[in-house]
Amino acid sequence: MPSQNKDEGGWKSFVWNSEKKEFLGRTGSSWSKIFLFYLIFYGCLAGIFIGTIQVLLLTLNDYKPTWQDRVAPPGLSHFPRSDKAELIFSLDDVETYLKYTKVMKDFLAPYDPEKQKDQMKFEDCGDQPQTYKNRADFDSDIGVRKACQFSRDWLGPCSGIDDRDFGFSVGKPCFIVKLNRIVNFRPKPPTSNETIPEEAHHKVQSHVIPIHCTNKKEEDAGKLGEVKYYGIGEGFPLQYYPYYGKILHPHYLQPLVAIQFVNITLNTDIRVECKVYGDNIYTSEKDRYQGRFDIKLGVHKS
Repeated sequence: MPSQNKDEGGWKSFVWNSEKKEFLGRTGSSWSKIFLFYLIFYGCLAGIFIGTIQVLLLTLNDYKPTWQDRVAPPGLSHFPRSDKAELIFSLDDVETYLKYTKVMKDFLAPYDPEKQKDQMKFEDCGDQPQTYKNRADFDSDIGVRKACQFSRDWLGPCSGIDDRDFGFSVGKPCFIVKLNRIVNFRPKPPTSNETIPEEAHHKVQSHVIPIHCTNKKEEDAGKLGEVKYYGIGEGFPLQYYPYYGKILHPHYLQPLVAIQFVNITLNTDIRVECKVYGDNIYTSEKDRYQGRFDIKLGVHKS
């Protein structure tokens, strides 16, 4: 018992020594010095960190990325999309394609002509391909830039105006395709036909980024049938570029291309690949959506 009391007393004495006025082995003066040291130490670290961030922020532009030398070419997106890159439906069951048509209706809603009548936000850039639309430098005092109008009427039977099912109900499904946005990116049309399939040579124009779809697998040759393209120049016209970012270009509408498969072979799943062609647009087999996309398309009927 005396030994236990001695150990207990030693522990209590370490926590608070009333004779020496020490807490955990240190006097109040010692603790004050330690506290002051770490306060100054961590204060200096915080100051260095904040100063570094402030210097970094001074090199950034609110409207334009400072460095774009390693930005990948734009991705190619399509609507409707599916989780497994498969779009298979049955003409006998409306429910199998209803979700696809709903996605397309929602996506095309901002492209209604009625929503683009405000002349303070939109301007008419024509319905024929033109060169880039220069809206001054990013640092100019112009402020918010106007956006080019793009009417869904230009997408023909894939506009969803006359055919609310976008061709799905009659076995002629439509896709809506767009190039993803990259601030200050100017896509360059191909200057030669070397990288373009022979059947797409006629698509090369001076002010359009062409797009072409075909079967990805050789065994599907002839099964895809005729493919029709709708939009300005059946591609992506240059007057919609460059994009100035969300702050300066809040009403920007990307140009669209509608792709319709008008006589695809029924009851057969076909791997379809679509690519865009340009001198500064590259594709990659490692990235399914870099300048291209492929999807398994199947139209079934009993």
